[in-house]
Amino acid sequence: MRYRTLLFATPGLAMVLSLAACGDEQAKGTPADKPSGTTSVQPSGTPADSLTINVKASKEAPAKTWTLNCEPPGGDHPKAADACAALAKAKDPFKPVPKDQQCTLIYGGPELATVKGTWKGKEIDAQFSRDDGCQLHRWEQVGPLFGPVPKVR
Repeated sequence: MRYRTLLFATPGLAMVLSLAACGDEQAKGTPADKPSGTTSVQPSGTPADSLTINVKASKEAPAKTWTLNCEPPGGDHPKAADACAALAKAKDPFKPVPKDQQCTLIYGGPELATVKGTWKGKEIDAQFSRDDGCQLHRWEQVGPLFGPVPKVR
């Protein structure tokens, strides 16, 4: 019986002691608006994820341009939070289709888009179209990024 008590008491005691060491600054009485010594400081200036998106209804149509910042979502993009979420969900949202990849001949429409800026510390200069199945999949993967596509007149 004594061994069984030790078997259960030791892990329980370890958990209680480790939880006692946990806490936050609020519990210590430090006001939330007062920075602690471990506060990280973001450099001022351009946000880490800042993109400029140009979307055209066709090759000849005028472009609609938005800016998008993520972390936190912002800019003049009509649905910044949705666009940032789509980018975060995509595995590699700006990777072009490999030249040797076989694609279906599914035409998705004449829409075109370019995306330039910075995403996760990398410079971005990407082109998007809906010319074939591969390009269409790539477009739809980050669809909210392009917002409402302008109509062809």
